[in-house]
Amino acid sequence: MVETSRVVEWLQRLVRIPSVGPANAGPRSGAIDESRIAAQVATWFKALGGEVECEDVYPGRPNTYGVWRGQTDRWIAVDIHVDTVGVETMIGDPFDGRLDNGRVYGRGSVDSKASLGVALALLEDMQRRGELLKPNLVVCASSDEETGCGGGPIFARWVRRRGLKLDQLLVAEPTMCAPIYGHKGASNVIFEIQGQAAHSSSPHLGKNAIIAAAPLITALAAEHERVSQLKPSTDVGAPTLAVVMISGGQALNVVPDKCRISVNRRVVPGEDPAMISAALEVYARQLCPLPLTMTIVHELRAFYQSPDTPWIRQLSGWSGMAAATAPFGTNASAYSGLAREVAIFGPGSIDQAHRDIEWIDVAELEKVAGIYTRWLDID
Repeated sequence: MVETSRVVEWLQRLVRIPSVGPANAGPRSGAIDESRIAAQVATWFKALGGEVECEDVYPGRPNTYGVWRGQTDRWIAVDIHVDTVGVETMIGDPFDGRLDNGRVYGRGSVDSKASLGVALALLEDMQRRGELLKPNLVVCASSDEETGCGGGPIFARWVRRRGLKLDQLLVAEPTMCAPIYGHKGASNVIFEIQGQAAHSSSPHLGKNAIIAAAPLITALAAEHERVSQLKPSTDVGAPTLAVVMISGGQALNVVPDKCRISVNRRVVPGEDPAMISAALEVYARQLCPLPLTMTIVHELRAFYQSPDTPWIRQLSGWSGMAAATAPFGTNASAYSGLAREVAIFGPGSIDQAHRDIEWIDVAELEKVAGIYTRWLDID
């Protein structure tokens, strides 16, 4: 069994490399993309005996792939995203990676650099002992998970291009070591309503975009009530819809000529996010009294497979945690048909992610290290 201190040290190294995605960047972010951590991970992969490839998700924001050849023809893979959300409201140094009272702190400590720290520690320990893996292993350190899940489709295409027949694919997320077999997807869109500016003392001369937004918002709230009452097709649950942001207006004495509404529609297995987006546009045009345009920000398919698969049962037995569905989205949405079995799995709680203080219990690191040891068939 790998020493806990080495797992902690690897996680601390990872936390201390800022990797905030550009959409979440601010004055405290340090690096505003994944380029620095990707370069360092590539160096570590090579030093630990991996075959390394890098592939841009966006310019300067690569996925990093490490391949370790095993002693059988079996292929397994793990996708661990290295980008994080922002740090502007975090308390203290967001990248200190300190160990305090049995917890490692810092942005990314639980979401999701912990799993990468465990993988690196295990690979280092195997190299030190001169051992080879039994299965062939691919570790993908993926980019752009937090804002668009852009790294997942790029990794999926890489696997298919290489002709790899994956037996199992683990998507690393904080699940308290419960295997997750399903989650919702999303259609995220922005409506921009076009009005006409005028002096606010003569509002009848203008076309108020904010006023025009009101019936649309009311209708979207009613649409949430409708879809949330639909009978779920799986235990992932029913769809939901939320208006999550609104902006508009120029000044106190100007009738607003523009108003922007951001909408999050959660999609369930069986729904096509592109069709949902198209339906939302038709719905909005019918209900808004002024012209509007719609911009698709992000579309993500739901993920679902049967919970009664051998690997899900095995992970559940190893962890002592029942298989479940999740309320959050992941790169697993891109992996339909990519592997015989897919599981979302990792140490720590999603409740600690994205918060002003982020941490993970060392005990969770120890637990997942033991499970990885069994999964990788390490003696």
